[in-house]
Amino acid sequence: MSEATKRKIVTQEVVHGNVALQKGQYIVKVVESKGNNLFSVEEETSHVTLCSMPPKFRKNVWIKRGDFLIVESIKEGKKVTCEMVHILYPPQIQDLKSDHLWPARFDENDVTKPSDGVTKKSFTEYRSTKPVVSDDSEDSDDSLEENVNQRNRPVVYLSETDSESD
Repeated sequence: MSEATKRKIVTQEVVHGNVALQKGQYIVKVVESKGNNLFSVEEETSHVTLCSMPPKFRKNVWIKRGDFLIVESIKEGKKVTCEMVHILYPPQIQDLKSDHLWPARFDENDVTKPSDGVTKKSFTEYRSTKPVVSDDSEDSDDSLEENVNQRNRPVVYLSETDSESD
């Protein structure tokens, strides 16, 4: 089986596959990526542990902070205590909720909505607003839109007297 075919099968299985919790499996929330295919995950009991990604998922699917996973315990692990079995997407989460298999602790957050409160609609509305153009001076920075991709940094202006004294 070629590498491309394998990637396609794994991706279809993760995105469109049916999800069922089996004995020894449970749902966790990704807290952060630790590197080397290790993730810090939060269990239903608020205990944070390390989870490993098996080789079949590596370079095929990506996980970000806030995603939900189905994992199973690893008995021989001391630091890494579980291994990922399935990545949960919103339709699969809805199926688990309808089957009453979703942990109550994770039900507090609505997982179908973005956690940061910024939606695509609000971002496009922000970008579609016209900048205010002032007729006072041509060199004014007021006509420039704010760059939303960078943090606000303090701007330091040097006066002509400071540069002449050097």
